[in-house]
Amino acid sequence: MQELHDAPLAPLTTFRLGGPATRLLTATTDAEVVAAVAEADASGTPLLVIGGGSNLVIGDKGFDGTALRIATKGFTLSGTSLELAAGEVWTDAVARTVEAGLAGIECLAGIPGSAGATPIQNVGAYGQEVSSTITEVVAYDRHTRETVTLPNAGCSFSYRHSRFKAEPDRFVVLRVRFALEEAGGLSAPLAYPETARAMGVEQGERVAAAAARETVLKLRAGKGMVLDPDDHDTWSAGSFFTNPILDEAAFQDFLARVHERLGPDVTPPAFPAGDGRTKTSAAWLIDRAGFTKGYGSGPARISTKHTLALTNRGEATTEDLLALAREVVAGVHAAFGVTLVNEPVTVGVAL
Repeated sequence: MQELHDAPLAPLTTFRLGGPATRLLTATTDAEVVAAVAEADASGTPLLVIGGGSNLVIGDKGFDGTALRIATKGFTLSGTSLELAAGEVWTDAVARTVEAGLAGIECLAGIPGSAGATPIQNVGAYGQEVSSTITEVVAYDRHTRETVTLPNAGCSFSYRHSRFKAEPDRFVVLRVRFALEEAGGLSAPLAYPETARAMGVEQGERVAAAAARETVLKLRAGKGMVLDPDDHDTWSAGSFFTNPILDEAAFQDFLARVHERLGPDVTPPAFPAGDGRTKTSAAWLIDRAGFTKGYGSGPARISTKHTLALTNRGEATTEDLLALAREVVAGVHAAFGVTLVNEPVTVGVAL
């Protein structure tokens, strides 16, 4: 394994923020990953696992411990069964499944990061979530000190959540297995209205999987959600906040606040979320609370393309970013009584 000391971590994140790690290891095989984790655990050394760095906010002081960058490779496709090593670049893997004529993850194109991170966040966009296609996750269990295979049902998937996220110090993902669909080169039924509208079809219809992927890439690029080193709107973690899910009482209170603030004819986005709960839009809340595209005057600002992305304009620190995030959270709560929750993982800092 490659080993560096006092190693900068900012270049390993899409925010380009954060201080150095005491030690940085880069693992290129599953065995190296397991060895590095076991060594850290045995010595009591704090461990930070890094994949693509697209969902990570590291404090300006850095990380006092061992940072482990997972750079494993492996793309195995057998019929409709796909296995990805944790270090595989996710968006490249999506492209290869589309080229193979398979459906199931084509609308997850353009999402930055590694394959190993997808089950942790239950990554989703444009009507698809990885939990719908993941069959198994192979991980190193730091509690039992063995490699285990968790079936889908054992992953406790929910909206942007999983068992891996609930127990962050237990599992290190090594491989992810998927069951895709052979649909003659067509996509899965389009579940997201914006995608269907962009393609000129009805929601629920199938289109060419390659066309669906290209459409999603264009939609994401228009919102600054496809990595581009020359575009500071993409120096972000994508969506910084999750869409709030409210119980019935909280949603009714929210509606009352909307009508009081914006007028009785204004209807906020609302989607059934099961168990009598309702999901609303974090982007809508942020915008209607007065934080519009491009908001901010410092080195950390809201994206000029999408209100849900907080960005580093080139000279920001993590504290600059967190100050902006706290301002948005406080403003939305004051306006609508809803508390936004950050989606990226924070290291050494908190909102």
